[in-house]
Amino acid sequence: MFETLSDRLTSVFSSLRAKGRLSEADIDATCREIRIALLEADVALPVVRAFVAHVKERARGAEVSQALNPAQQVVKIVHDELIAILGGETRRLRFAKTPPTVVMLAGLQGSGKTTLAGKLAKWLREQGHVPMLVAADLQRPNAVQQLQVIGERAQVPVFAPEPGNGVGDPVEVARRSVEHARRQQHDIVIIDTAGRLGIDQELMKQAADIRDAVQPDEVLFVVDAMIGQDAVTTAQAFMDGVGFDGVVLTKLDGDARGGAALSVRHITGKPIMFASTGEKLDDFDAFHPDRMASRILDMGDILTLIEQAQKTFDEEQAAKMAGKLTSGEDFTLEDFLEQMQMVRKMGPIKNLLGMMPGMGQMRDQLNSIDERDLDRIQAIIRSMTPAERADPKIINGSRRARIARGSGVEVSAVNNLVTRFFEAQKMMKRMASGIGLPGMPGRGKAAKQGKKGKKGRRVSGDTRKAALGKAGTAEQPKVGGALGNLRLPPGMELPPGFDPSKLNLPKQ
Repeated sequence: MFETLSDRLTSVFSSLRAKGRLSEADIDATCREIRIALLEADVALPVVRAFVAHVKERARGAEVSQALNPAQQVVKIVHDELIAILGGETRRLRFAKTPPTVVMLAGLQGSGKTTLAGKLAKWLREQGHVPMLVAADLQRPNAVQQLQVIGERAQVPVFAPEPGNGVGDPVEVARRSVEHARRQQHDIVIIDTAGRLGIDQELMKQAADIRDAVQPDEVLFVVDAMIGQDAVTTAQAFMDGVGFDGVVLTKLDGDARGGAALSVRHITGKPIMFASTGEKLDDFDAFHPDRMASRILDMGDILTLIEQAQKTFDEEQAAKMAGKLTSGEDFTLEDFLEQMQMVRKMGPIKNLLGMMPGMGQMRDQLNSIDERDLDRIQAIIRSMTPAERADPKIINGSRRARIARGSGVEVSAVNNLVTRFFEAQKMMKRMASGIGLPGMPGRGKAAKQGKKGKKGRRVSGDTRKAALGKAGTAEQPKVGGALGNLRLPPGMELPPGFDPSKLNLPKQ
């Protein structure tokens, strides 16, 4: 969503990096480009004016003029101001002292409230809570049925005493839901309210009546991030008519310009608490202003990437795989398949790579990634027998032809996969042995050196030397006289009272 804004800001900052110091003209030109970038991103005009004014004021201060790298200081200022506009710190849900905590969702029809209710319920369930969904949208056709289906997918119960489709009193349903949740020991109640296609008095009155009936701990305004400037108008109208405590942005994965995210927080003064980035129930998380600012400036989002990996990867499996790599054991195709499946659980590969710093400059390459290639790789591996996955060396020509037929690909695709896997396997063995990796303990070379003593002295296997203590280091008895400095073989001793000088030996 922020691709256009990110590209413009990145180009602005790249022109600054070549300058050793910034003049007034440089600062004015940079702020003018930032203003244009924000306006093109559909950010509200009052927000743009405030943002540019703060950036210009700080850019003219001592933190830039006295900096060793003024361009980096300007980037830092813009990053800080983006964080401030987006809310500063991450805002968490407020939980009631006495359960259940009541969360009410409000917004226009089509903003994604019903789907978001299921996402929020699943997110809370995974954190150890026991949420319950409430179908209080009784006007929209099949809204109750939709929430029941979503609740089943999220494994969260749904309180739906009325069939909907214009039948039932939503205020009474909301009131009864709190008592039902208390009896069933649910600690969180999420109320899905009705929306309209536009802002009208009937909508506001019904939402206000539900708010007064249940006294929610949190009222969340759900806004479609793709509607641009209308998001600000709608948010202000709900703020005046109903009031809310936080904002939830939906459809952040869309191709709109994203100005709503930068405008709603500044205009309403209410924090953005959650963000929805896709259609799946897992495409949902708390909103972090600092991480979003880093994404906009193409600095990546490593923290979110790490959190997704921690949620997806099984610790026992990860430890087992790490042990395999460090011990030098063979990394099989079965292991590769398991790793690929776990990575795919984290989401589309393009999204994961997009969280890496600097990936905004490789957007064309990211867009060219075809997820179906991974599906084909999985199909090839699954068409192999367990023995072939464990030892790909046995895959001969006839086996490759059979695997190709079973996976619906050409034989060349099987050949490429096997060849690339062998190359990766060799690399992992080199990493395990520490060859060519400075600072990494080696297993091959160091182990061979361990068989030698100091300065390459070899250890003998002679048991006679072993009897003398340290092999090869004990002083051997010498024979003087005509025998010179002849040493006796190890383990041999002279008889008591033996005098070598009495031997009748030929003279030299």
